[in-house]
Amino acid sequence: MPNSVKKAVIPAAGLGTRFLPATKAQPKEMLPIVDKPTIQYVVEEAVEAGLEDILIITGRGKRAVEDHFDVAFELEHFLRAKGKAQELELVKQVTGLARLHYIRQGEPLGLGHAVLMAKDHVGQDPFVILLGDDISDPAMSASRVMVNAFKEYGTSILAVQPVAESEVNKYGIVSGDDVGSGVIKVKSLIEKPAIGEAPSNLAIIGRYLLMPGIFECLERTKPDHRGEIQLTDGLRLLLEQEPMHAVLYHGLRWDVGQVEGFMTANIDWAMRRPELKKHLLRYMRKILENNL
Repeated sequence: MPNSVKKAVIPAAGLGTRFLPATKAQPKEMLPIVDKPTIQYVVEEAVEAGLEDILIITGRGKRAVEDHFDVAFELEHFLRAKGKAQELELVKQVTGLARLHYIRQGEPLGLGHAVLMAKDHVGQDPFVILLGDDISDPAMSASRVMVNAFKEYGTSILAVQPVAESEVNKYGIVSGDDVGSGVIKVKSLIEKPAIGEAPSNLAIIGRYLLMPGIFECLERTKPDHRGEIQLTDGLRLLLEQEPMHAVLYHGLRWDVGQVEGFMTANIDWAMRRPELKKHLLRYMRKILENNL
């Protein structure tokens, strides 16, 4: 049984319809949080958690994702010639973040199908799935919390947070037995239950550390009424054959798959930048004064 996790999978093949028309001609993963594309935050989280081998699942129209992490010879030459050392360093840092691989999901057939595309690359190793529409605090990311828990439990680990009862129908919901230190031994999972029918309010927040048995389970998972293979359905099959735990994530996170969460993330991350915070506070005070 391995006691470390080195591989990550980032599904990035979605169409981003919530952000139309901005995503008509560019991937939603390239929408910036301040001055950095969303997917870079996700890759940086994976790297911080010790994940060295990262597979990004892309799709049609996602070439910009690959280009972002590739060497930009012309841009680097231009910045070097202009003496823009700081900007040049930023560009080179992106290129050297991690060992990145790419594979295309030909059709949008669900998150479970996207994960199944990673089977040959992952092999028999445990791996972390990071959804690109959730960002967590780099001070202690959800990926880091799961990796730490895996060292103790050696099972699949799900990152969860409590949500309001009115929000349970938007998430995969976990229930189980508390085994201490914010860890739950999972007994059941349900995808987007109706309000009032959820077994708990613990929602999976887009971070999964999974054992390779998930692939065989996804191969047995039947498509739903939309013709999509859901990851939660595969997780239920995996739970039938091996133990699974969930960890309560107490850190900050931003659901940037929603417009409201995306705007909040931009404000919060701008406030972390001393050179932007003063201007932003001054502008927000002006807005509040004019609207009171």
